[in-house]
Amino acid sequence: MDSIPNLFDNPFGILWPVVAHLALLQFLFLMVSIRRQQAARQSDFHIDELAHAGLEPEISRRWARNLDNQFQVLMLFCVLVAMLLAVGVAGVMQITLAWFFVAGRFLHTAVQTQTDNVALRGKVFMINYFALSMIWLLFLARSFGWIH
Repeated sequence: MDSIPNLFDNPFGILWPVVAHLALLQFLFLMVSIRRQQAARQSDFHIDELAHAGLEPEISRRWARNLDNQFQVLMLFCVLVAMLLAVGVAGVMQITLAWFFVAGRFLHTAVQTQTDNVALRGKVFMINYFALSMIWLLFLARSFGWIH
């Protein structure tokens, strides 16, 4: 058991949620590519049409949109992780919240690519928003000396 890293008791444990999100991004890039190729084989869609905005084929549209959505908050997450590592304050609470953030991103992908339930997708997004906001709040509170 000593060889298994403790994901929560080590400041570098904050990197594991980043790795998990990178895996999600790789999966989404793959799915978009597969679906676009399927569209090109099954219809009069030509792959060159992707050069023009808004011409995403129906079969890949949800996947491409979800991939775009992943980057809307990813920058805020990655900047925060870098700052937590630089200052050395990534603790159990921040790491736990980072896992909630990433779990929410996975759940958001499932809802967006498999259902038409936009209301549920909005609720799932709130998991991400809340977790990311709390990590930022903890980071700022600690940085300004409001908490120790």
